[in-house]
Amino acid sequence: MSVTEEHSDPTVGARQPAVAGAPTSARAGHRPGHGLQRALTRYGLLVAFLIVIAVFGALKPSIFLTVENLKSVITIAAPLVILSVGLTVVLVMGDFDLSLGAMTGLGGAVAVVLMTEGTYFVFAIVVALLLAIAVGLTNGILVAYLRGSSFIITLALTNVLIGVELLFTDGKSITTGFERGYLNIAQTTPLFGLNTQVYVAAVLALIVGLLLGKTEIGRYMYAVGNSPEAARLAGLRTRQLRTIGFIVVALSATVAGILLTSQAGGSTPQQGASYLLPAFAGAFLGSAVFKPGQFNVAGTVVGVLFLGTVQTGLTIMDFSTAVVNIVQGAILVAAILLSQFDRRNRR
Repeated sequence: MSVTEEHSDPTVGARQPAVAGAPTSARAGHRPGHGLQRALTRYGLLVAFLIVIAVFGALKPSIFLTVENLKSVITIAAPLVILSVGLTVVLVMGDFDLSLGAMTGLGGAVAVVLMTEGTYFVFAIVVALLLAIAVGLTNGILVAYLRGSSFIITLALTNVLIGVELLFTDGKSITTGFERGYLNIAQTTPLFGLNTQVYVAAVLALIVGLLLGKTEIGRYMYAVGNSPEAARLAGLRTRQLRTIGFIVVALSATVAGILLTSQAGGSTPQQGASYLLPAFAGAFLGSAVFKPGQFNVAGTVVGVLFLGTVQTGLTIMDFSTAVVNIVQGAILVAAILLSQFDRRNRR
């Protein structure tokens, strides 16, 4: 599928205009502390990450600073990495997808229900992935083609997906009828004692990272996010690109849902709801590292691991779930504000 409509430079007019009177690079370089400010902006999250590790390591060294704890953090973060990386694709183009959590629950539930009713687990997974493509396509049509607000459309679709999930499962948890092959998807440790989920997350992050960072389609997606109208005038098929983004998110959510049900050996109603805000937090945190003000996969992965480390550390310190949720919410607010600050500085 071609993503250009004519032979022209897709990045023409796609960058934000320079602010009148803004200093040139040479002049900016002579500002007192300018280099330090840039370094803190680009690597501030990494510094905060190291501080968090140092603090928890000092408080609970015998538990926190262990290989087993490291494996636990990475394994727990794996589904969230998958979700946040998929979400990064639509955020790059200036869209939101609030149906992410509901799709996670529905994707896992569909695979589980089909399997428990006698469908071979591989076929059940394929059906769940096809459903994800249909949901992503629906979001794309409603938002990109019919020009609905991505925020409102995906919020509304969240209720639809939750309703469909409850119909599939009768609103009940499912803990029996799982095939061994399905459970093995997320319960095995093939290499270095790391769960299969970690390798799935790493592969998907690598693929999406290469897509956004090393391909024409990725460059076009960034162009759409910088200026949709300029990208359209430059010949890009902006509606198709945005639709692809929503499909990627839905597929990522379904993969995460399958891994979660496989790991738990069961499906519970709306199990993906708790992953929505952390997924956004990871992506927004990632936009404040490496490429400040710009969503990028490498930064997203660091952001998710940072969240996972904070959550694990607070749990080890015996803080309640309520405190963990408060801290995660505060981090999300800080990430959004920092991201907006970085974007204003880039203009």
